[in-house]
Amino acid sequence: MRQVYLDNNATTAVAPEVLAAMLPFLTSSFANPSSPHGPGAQVSEAVRNARRAVRDLLGAAQDKEIVFTSGGTEADNAAILSALETQTGRNEVVISAVEHPALLTLCAHLERHRGVVVHRIGVDGMGRLDIDAYRTALGPRTAIASIMWANNETGTLFPVALLAELAHQAGALFHTDAVQAVGKHPIDLQSTAIDMLSLSAHKLHGPKGVGALYLRKGTPFQPLILGGKQERGRRGGTENVPGIAGLGQAARLATTHLADDLRDIAALRDRLERGIMTRIPACAVAGDAAHRLANTSTVIFDRAEAEPILDGLDRAGVAASSGSACTSGAMEPSHVLRAMGVAFTAIHGAIRFSLSRDTTTDDIDHVLAVLPNIVARARSVSLFAGGTAFAETHAFAEYG
Repeated sequence: MRQVYLDNNATTAVAPEVLAAMLPFLTSSFANPSSPHGPGAQVSEAVRNARRAVRDLLGAAQDKEIVFTSGGTEADNAAILSALETQTGRNEVVISAVEHPALLTLCAHLERHRGVVVHRIGVDGMGRLDIDAYRTALGPRTAIASIMWANNETGTLFPVALLAELAHQAGALFHTDAVQAVGKHPIDLQSTAIDMLSLSAHKLHGPKGVGALYLRKGTPFQPLILGGKQERGRRGGTENVPGIAGLGQAARLATTHLADDLRDIAALRDRLERGIMTRIPACAVAGDAAHRLANTSTVIFDRAEAEPILDGLDRAGVAASSGSACTSGAMEPSHVLRAMGVAFTAIHGAIRFSLSRDTTTDDIDHVLAVLPNIVARARSVSLFAGGTAFAETHAFAEYG
């Protein structure tokens, strides 16, 4: 059976060049980069080279602004907790209502256990941030504003350069979870006022378990993990050298291929969306069509549930994901789609297709060949079967 992988926002395949870059540090070049001898110095040089590659991908000013972490979640936690520690007299955080659980869970914990005031800014029907509400939430008690660069479910891009400027006007720091944006969207941090940025290697054809926090020079910082003097004292613990080497190579590939990837992947995404809209009635694409990632398409199928659609796709050799999460055996609607006001009959039928540079035209055509029958079968057994067609509802007008 043909296998088609369209779940790249969850994780990407490790590029062959990345694997090749990692292997020496799992075999012959095993020394500790903090050791003063020759083998240690060779490994330390590899870490420096990877740091430089990540700097170049982000358009950062200096190598030392890159702090290696275990991934995006650690970087997010380090940014928020550091700001609350270093911004004296400020105990408020501003986030969006559609952040990744890495931010939402942390902020809910801080509310319950540390008395931190969290402002969650809403979005409109296209997933765009309410800028006026964001501006109003910022104030003299704001320690940090943290708004994602690109939404992981819809791909909608947020105007983070503007948001950083507004945060600074209130005397607050600004962080962005750019896990979905790095390697998929042009980034030039020197042209922005962003203080901190999180990224994860496995979203850009690198290995799992490694990421980075961009920390602009001069930004006050309290380490999350204390220990040795690694990462200039900003993240204790012996470095994950194979992972860091892999992240560095993934960053080089992304820097080299970004322009071509944006063009080619967007063309495949558009082919997928046009084909779905032509073949399947009562469906729509969620998010801001004019400002979103080239690789992401979340399609809402009215009066259907995602679970049988995903099961049918899996049986047909297609890996995709849902805008819902299974909780205690019941499908919980996506918090992103809830915030966007998606209609009740449609919110359970969201399927996210996320592409990569490995995606081919044949992959897309295979999906288009099998999906119509899968959706039709899912609708035939749906709890929402019958009733007003999605195309006639207000929700469709927002997305169509």
